[in-house]
Parts: sequence; structure tokens; C-alpha cells
Amino acid sequence: MTNDNKNTGYMLLMAIAIMIVSACQNTEKNKVKTIEEFNAAVSSAKPGTEIVMANGVWNDVELVLKAKGTESQKVVLRAETPGEVIISGQSNLSFSGEYIEISGLVFKDGYTPTSEVISFKTSKDALANNSRVTNCVIDNFTNPERFDGDTWVAIYGKNNQFDHNSLIGKGNRGVTLAVKLATEESRENNHIIEYNYFGPRQVLGSNGGETLRIGTSHYSRLYSNTIVRNNYFDRVNGEHEIVSNKSCGNEFRNNVFYESQGTLTMRHGHHTLVENNYFLGNRKPNTGGIRIINENQTVRNNYMAGLTGHRFRGALVIMNGVPNSPINRYNQVVDSQMDNNIVVNSDYIQLCAGSDEERSAVPIGSTFRNNIILTSTNLDPFTIYDDVSGIEFTGNLMNEEAKPPFKEGFSDVSFELTKNEDGLLVPSDELVDQIAFGEIKLPVSKGEVGVSYYQKDGNDLSFGTGETHQVAAGENTLLDALEQSKPGDILELVGGGEYLMTKYAFINHPISIVSPKGAKATILSEKQSFFKIENGGALHLSNLLINGAESPDQAGNNVISTSKYSMNQNYALVVEDCHIRDLDKNHSFDFLKSYKHTFADSIVIVDSDFNNVTGAIMTLDMEVEDLGIYNVENVRIEKTVFKDVQGAIANIYRGGTDESTFGPIVTISDIKINNSGKGVRNKVNAALRFHGVQKLKIDQVDFMESAGIDLFMTNGEPITQVYNVEFSKSEGLRTNDAPFDSKNIVSNK
Repeated sequence: MTNDNKNTGYMLLMAIAIMIVSACQNTEKNKVKTIEEFNAAVSSAKPGTEIVMANGVWNDVELVLKAKGTESQKVVLRAETPGEVIISGQSNLSFSGEYIEISGLVFKDGYTPTSEVISFKTSKDALANNSRVTNCVIDNFTNPERFDGDTWVAIYGKNNQFDHNSLIGKGNRGVTLAVKLATEESRENNHIIEYNYFGPRQVLGSNGGETLRIGTSHYSRLYSNTIVRNNYFDRVNGEHEIVSNKSCGNEFRNNVFYESQGTLTMRHGHHTLVENNYFLGNRKPNTGGIRIINENQTVRNNYMAGLTGHRFRGALVIMNGVPNSPINRYNQVVDSQMDNNIVVNSDYIQLCAGSDEERSAVPIGSTFRNNIILTSTNLDPFTIYDDVSGIEFTGNLMNEEAKPPFKEGFSDVSFELTKNEDGLLVPSDELVDQIAFGEIKLPVSKGEVGVSYYQKDGNDLSFGTGETHQVAAGENTLLDALEQSKPGDILELVGGGEYLMTKYAFINHPISIVSPKGAKATILSEKQSFFKIENGGALHLSNLLINGAESPDQAGNNVISTSKYSMNQNYALVVEDCHIRDLDKNHSFDFLKSYKHTFADSIVIVDSDFNNVTGAIMTLDMEVEDLGIYNVENVRIEKTVFKDVQGAIANIYRGGTDESTFGPIVTISDIKINNSGKGVRNKVNAALRFHGVQKLKIDQVDFMESAGIDLFMTNGEPITQVYNVEFSKSEGLRTNDAPFDSKNIVSNK
């Protein structure tokens, strides 16, 4: 080797060494233990700075990071150990600048004092660009006021990434994750949202419960160009728009929607791509697929199975629009495709959905081609509300037992499904190849998304999952057992024993109170309420005698009440094989008393009887502003007798014209109502009053010498069925003349 070559090689090695040393010198690691140390580290941050938050609980901290890194020398904010930096209390994180990366933080046991938990901006004009949030958790970081809205993650700026995070259990109003387009600097942003776990979100019972929203109606005709891919949506049930697309140019690819109520909705905006997403309903109520509104939308190669949602919540939905629509209403469907999708055992495909006097603009220039529809659960899945001549139907395959909407454009095939290694029901390879769908395989699994250090279950109101504890009869023994109980426990009372409570019984988690088959244990209380269901509580009562004999002599007693304050967690109540007697100490002694801004996932009363009650059995009409807010999602009353009840047996109210929710859903069957609903303080003048209930079935109900049914049907195409009802010396059925399904209604006055 020549001296020149040696010198060249030496100089090259020296240059590399200098670069390495320089890079090391540019990396500055700061471990911070307090908010003061954090702020000091931020103030001196430069490209390559790494701020490490010490493990532990950081309470009541508003973390503000303003910094500028470079593509090769990012400014990093991370946990000392991922998952062991807990941000709690009234806390949040905002950041702005360039090339910032944030990871490993957990937000829990608190809520944001502002409108956002994690914000990609520090002020209106200071946004984050080319930045990333990864490996972080927000778990039930929920404002205690149910309808005090906030956003958990708000993405501004351009070229940002949100990946491998877990967002679980939002309980108050507001979007879980939102992409904001309020200024030019946040449009055409090219954000990537991928490999995130969107964990269970409870039914909100109101508009404003979206899990993911890109844009708003005001900016919906502008381009966002956001990519949403490889995410897992697990039981996200806030409202019927799981995903609300409200801008142009976005892509939704390779996402899984598991047992989630609602749809991926192209609510506003044009030129959206929805491709290779999997919707797995498992026959859960209100599970839906994809809804098309607006222009140049492409829905292709998606898989839907076991979906039960109807109308706006169908497996595949194409909407009607409003002629010359204002920006916040429904734009006509134009030049859109719903092609090459597979729909298996899903109940509803809705075309021209929402057709009414206002939404009269039918789809035009659109296609419904090469879809496979195999169903045994509803052999007549198509509902056509208006003129579909503007939709081309070709190449669709449908099992021969099912009914297509037209002869042309649909071919009969055999109903053949097999279960593959992913547990998915799949058509034959021949059919799948015929529409060029490709391999039927989940694009992403639950284990591949979110963070690895945090559970992916969410809160579950499950009864009977804990231990069984024997509770001796006596004074306050039940209270003592409740205080020591854990979620899911069963408190077993002595058959025939008497249990007196001299203090309120607070229910703070799911609990079952039962006595064995045979003689019923008796529960009495000296307080105005027997049981108070607090945030996180759920109550199951079985084989009990509940007696009001020891209750105070004052008006307004009740057996069960919700919290008097806003509850951001839904509750559940199950009453089975119980006798409720002599709730008559003064007037207005209710069985269940609910308060404003509380919400039940379900209330079930079966195989029970109620006798001598001066108040109501359940009054669920606390939301009177007529904004579409209501107090319960599911009510089921079966095989139960009501005698001498002065108030209403059930008073359920949902006012307003909002279409973004599913409920209430009510089933009343095989019950007897005797001398009930006629008390002078029963302001609804009915034994059963249902206003705005979206799905109602009344079957086999006998009224004797009682007030009747007050039925008021509102918008949203409510499904109302009244069968086999007999009014004997009773007031009969009052309606607002809206049509409903009825038969065998007999009135013998």
C-alpha cells in the first residue's frame, strides 16, 4: 500500500472517530425527579438531549416540552423504565417543535385540567412536527364530570407518528384520539397512526363518544392525508361512530374492530380509502361495519362477520345526502365504490339509509360490485330506502337461500363456510379467488398492538368472578362484608336470616348478594337508601326479601340509588327471584332512584314480585334537555308481578333528535301489573312510559285496574313491537300516532 493510500485510510478513520465522538458529545442525558428538574432540562434541551423521567408517581404535573431536534439527533423524553412512570392527578403533556420522541409514560388515576391529555402543541401557533409518541398508556384518565368533554390525544402539525400506544377506558364525553386541522400548519399533515390498542370504551349515552376522529365538519373539505393502519379497536362502544372521518384524503387500512358497537363512518370529507379492515361482531348487539357518505370514497377488500347493527349501523351502509348540503350535514354519495368485500352472517346492508324529506339526494355514479354475502342469520339482509339507480350492481355473490335486492348483479352460490386458523369463517377458495380478495387473515393481532407491559382487558362489570363469602345474619354484618369485599365477590346470606343495615351500603365495585335456593334472607335498612351505587359499582341481588319496614318515616326513600353526582363509569343492576315488600314509609318510596348524568349499561329484573310500593320501580328520565342523552342502555323486565305500585313500573326517557346513539333498548315480557301506576304523584299518568326508546318489545303483559302504557316514538326509525297485551279495567295504550308493530292488544274496560 502506498503512503498516499495509508494517509487516506488514516484520515478516513480519524474522520469516523471524530464523528462518533461528536455524536456522543451531542447526546446529553438528564434524569429528572421533579417538575422543577424537568423544566430545567427542557430549557436547555438541544438536538440529542434525552430527558429521562424517574420511576414513580408524578402527581399534578403539567409537562410542557418545547424543543428542536434533528432527524438524526432527536430530543427524547422517556420513562426511566417503560410503564413505571405514572402521571396522575390533574396532569397532562404538551409538546412542540421538531423531531421530538416521547415514550414509556402511563397516565392513570386522574384527568387533564385542560381539554387535552397529550397534545402535539404548546400553544395555538407552537405545533409539533416530525415527532413521535410511542409505548405510552392512557388508562381511565377520565374527568369525573361525565359530560365535561376532553380529548385524550390531539395531533397537530405535520408528519407526526402515534404508534404502539394503549388508550383504555375513556368514560367522559370527548374523542379518544383526534387529528386537528384548525390551521394551515396542520393540514395535509401525513400523520401515521399505527399499531395502537384502542381498549374498551363504555357506551356514553350521548353524542361525543368517538374513538378516533380526523378533522371536524368545519374543515372537512380540506385534506388531512392521515394514514390509520394496523390498529386494534377492542369493544369501543362510545357511540355509533367508532371512527369519524371528517376530512379528505385519509386511509384506513389493516385495522381490526372487535365486538365494537358502531361503524367506521365517512361522515364528512372526500377521497377516503377503507381497505382490508376486519370487523368481528360475534353477534354482539349494535356491532357494525362501514358507512359511506360524501364523494369519491373507496371501500374494498374488507371482511365483516357476525355484525348485528341495523340502519346506520349495518355491515355495509350507503347513505342518502342533503341536496346542496351545508358543510355540517350529509353530502350526497357521488362516484364511490363498495367493492370486493366479504360479509358473513351479518344482518343488515343498508342502501340510501337516512332517506327522509331533508336527506333526499340519492347516491349517484357509485358501485356495489364483486361482494360476497353469505348469511344464515338474516336471509333478507338488504334494506333499500330510496332510489338506487345511481348504484351499479355487478358480480355480487350471495347464498341461494338469501334474498338479493335485485336479480341482476347477484349470483346464487352455496352457503359454505369453514373456520380457518384465525378462527374466521371463510368462503371457499373458489369464491374468494373469484373476487380477487386474497388471503383471509387478520392483518394484526391484539398482541401485536399497544404496549407490551400493560394489560389489554379494560374494566368489566362482571358478577361472580371473585370469591364467595358466608355472611352471618345480624345488624350491619352485611355492611361489614361489603366493606371487605373485592370486585366480583359473592356475599352469601343465610336463608331465612335477617340483615339490618343502620348505615348506607355503598357499592363501589361489582358485587353479588345472594341467599341459597329456598328460604329468602331478609334485608332491611334504617337509612333513606338501602344501597348506593357509586362510580365503578354494579349490584346483583338474588333470592332475597327486601322490606321497607325499618326505613325512616320520610318522603323519598329508595332501595337502590345511584350517586347524586355525575358518574363517569357505567353501572349495572340485576334483580332475580326477589320479593320486594312494603316500601310504604311515607310517600314516593322508590325501588331504583337514578340521578342526572348517571348511566346504566343494563338493568334486569326477572322472576321477582313487588308489592305495596308508594313510589316508582324505576325512573330513568333525568336528562330533560332533549339533547339525545339518556340514563340506561338496556332494560329487561321478565316474569315479574307488580301489585299496588303507586308510581310507574318503568319510566324511560330519551329526548331530542340526535342519531348518534343506539338506545335505550327495552324488553318487557310476561309480567302482570295489578292496581299500579295510579298514584296522585305519578306525573306520567302511566304504569309504563317509554319516550324515545329506540328498540322496544312489549309482549305478554296483563294490566288489571291499572294505568296503561304511554308510548312516544321519535326519530331514528325506532323498532317498536307491542304484542299480546291485555288491559282489564285499565287505561289502555296512548301513542303519538307513529307507526309500530302490534298484535293482540285487548282492552276490557
